Amino acid sequence: MITDETLIRIGQAVQLSHQGEREAARVLFAEIWDEIGGEHGDPLHVCTLAHAMADVQDDVHQELVWDQRALAAADQLTDAGLAQAGVTLPVAGLYPSLHLNLSECHRRLGDLDRAREHLQQAQATIGALGDDGYAQLIRAGLRQVADRLR
Repeated sequence: MITDETLIRIGQAVQLSHQGEREAARVLFAEIWDEIGGEHGDPLHVCTLAHAMADVQDDVHQELVWDQRALAAADQLTDAGLAQAGVTLPVAGLYPSLHLNLSECHRRLGDLDRAREHLQQAQATIGALGDDGYAQLIRAGLRQVADRLR
């Protein structure tokens, strides 16, 4: 169970975005971003917020910036830090989704070489996920991006 208050608030913003309240989600994400110190904040907060903020961007260039921030922050995480916050997924389990999103951004921007690189990285790290609903969602996304890149 997630025990970190900032992660809980980020989750509330994610719920807003899932309910179609993209602008309200962006506003809440921006407030939290300022509170955590932006890119200099706790890497778990930065990674989680940036990964979610990317999903509510209307401009693919901005989406890419947020996805890149999320990946950079993930590189600073540890399994112990995730567990302390109540996150059950290991750090390695974050990379398939992060690289999937980066692949799709690069594809949409027409940088197919970079898109393929991130797709390969996502595929190489997918083994860190089990076979639950989340893993199936990421695998389906990988198949979709791979098909789009053909």
